Amino acid sequence: MRTVDAETLPKPPPDPVPRHPSAGPAAPPAGPRPPAGPGPRAVPGRRPASGPRAVAGRLAVPTAVLAAVAGAFTYVAAVDPNEPGHYPVCPLLRLTGLYCPGCGGLRSAHAVAHGDLPAALHANAPAVLGYAAFAVLWTLWTVRAARGRRSVFSPGPVLLWTLGSLLLAFTIVRNLPLGGWLAP
Repeated sequence: MRTVDAETLPKPPPDPVPRHPSAGPAAPPAGPRPPAGPGPRAVPGRRPASGPRAVAGRLAVPTAVLAAVAGAFTYVAAVDPNEPGHYPVCPLLRLTGLYCPGCGGLRSAHAVAHGDLPAALHANAPAVLGYAAFAVLWTLWTVRAARGRRSVFSPGPVLLWTLGSLLLAFTIVRNLPLGGWLAP
């Protein structure tokens, strides 16, 4: 076993800018940093693989998500939620008699699947807007994946608070006598 004295170890190079001892640790050197976190990153000057197998691999997840959503819509289209006994009743509606923001969502999906947009909007208008938003975001995701680009949807707190406030207002109004036309 070999021992090493602290005096024989190489010393780090001195800072190019003299620092006061109470200034804390030196800042990291400027320049390009390696990408943080796992996952594929775009490398400048390098194109993603463009063969059919590479494109199919990049489209696998968006295709699986679309298949799952299409399967759910197919089921709701086939099994009518307007007939009692096929789906469980909303627990909030059963316990309190109040409609939650999701009440009427299955009827809305059933109407969309059958091409009846007015009935879908009457059953649950925010759900119809959610279906449309999903379609737009899924399309953008798929196009970016096909081109080999990462797609990250990161809504900011302002958007999230705004959407939450709108859903809360929708829920309150649909349970008031003047908002009876919003009830499913």
